[in-house]
Amino acid sequence: MIKGSSSLGFVDPSTALIASFVFLAILIYKRVNLGITLTSTAMLLALLSAEWQRIPTVIFETTVNPLTMSLVIATFGIMLLSQLYKETKVIDALSESISRIVKNSKLVVSTLPAIIGLLPVAGGALMSAPLVEAETEKLGLKAEKKTYVNVWFRHTIFPVYPVSQVLIWTAWLTELALTSILLRQIPVVILMVIVGYLIGLWKTPKKAVKKENLRISVGSELKRFIVTFSPILATIIAVVGFGVDVAVSAFIGVAVLLIIARPSLQVFTKPLKNWAIYGITLAAYGAFLMRDVVDKIGISEIFGPFVANGNVDALFLLLVIPAVLSFFIGSPLGGIAISFSILSGVLNFTPKSAALLYISAYLGYVIAPTHLCLILTAEYFKCPLGKLYKYLIPSLAVSILTAILVYILA
Repeated sequence: MIKGSSSLGFVDPSTALIASFVFLAILIYKRVNLGITLTSTAMLLALLSAEWQRIPTVIFETTVNPLTMSLVIATFGIMLLSQLYKETKVIDALSESISRIVKNSKLVVSTLPAIIGLLPVAGGALMSAPLVEAETEKLGLKAEKKTYVNVWFRHTIFPVYPVSQVLIWTAWLTELALTSILLRQIPVVILMVIVGYLIGLWKTPKKAVKKENLRISVGSELKRFIVTFSPILATIIAVVGFGVDVAVSAFIGVAVLLIIARPSLQVFTKPLKNWAIYGITLAAYGAFLMRDVVDKIGISEIFGPFVANGNVDALFLLLVIPAVLSFFIGSPLGGIAISFSILSGVLNFTPKSAALLYISAYLGYVIAPTHLCLILTAEYFKCPLGKLYKYLIPSLAVSILTAILVYILA
């Protein structure tokens, strides 16, 4: 369904948009922080296309919007939780407990990266790489398959993870219920796991399990896993089980982690000195500011006629724009923020269109050569990217086709 638009500006929106995107591309090329990139691009777009006396009003409305404030606080909390997991070494204990509980090497290499993936740390696939390497050695996998299983299985969990920043952003930007988007991702995740197994692990030998001392070790390691996983579990239960706002739930997880780890003041404050936390938090604000600016200047004047006349199908836009942006930016957050800003002027978002927007941006990011997890894992296993893509491309194709079927049938 096509939305109408109202413009504050006296400058051609298409010219302003092109100039802003050139500016955006330059900042991305220069590897400027995503938060600064999104916020400054939104400001430039406003300066070029909106009546200047109205710009402070747009900024003020974005800043005091309860959704904006909630998203910014939630983003900060989730990043703080992930960094504290790393600084307190609790993540190491969690990883070790999983590898000792699960004795089947195939299960370890498919579940461990996904569980570590619950922490939204840039380049986080590197955290699971050493354990994945140890298990894949037993399976006799080559470097490209080691890289593939570590990257792919790490990213199977996010489309249905209720405290995923990208999923939260999608829900809040589209103003839809998080669960309405999440439920539509389940078939995609199932197919991602299946194709990951078929391509990466099928027809590999199984590890023989030594049964001595198995009962003794499993009990203690299971307890260790429950304790180290409890901060993440507490956050998920608060969101899904009790409907607590993510902004509050993230700090519940932080509190549980502090009780478990009892870090020193120096360890606790170290993440607060890390610019990465503030950069991602600023990106959350920049995403909303971009949305509001684009909405005000009437981007629908560019894309609306094409969709309304049937020249460009909505399905095509939802697939291509988010995927291409995420691929080149190397960030699903940026891809969704910018593509939503463009498409919100011409589409009324429903749960199925929001789900397709999300999965397109997400999968475009997963295979991007600017994706930090992919780059670091390939470097760790000394795998040329060309060899890796022969596994990633078929996996992407199956996942995208599944998402399209969900969109059509939903």
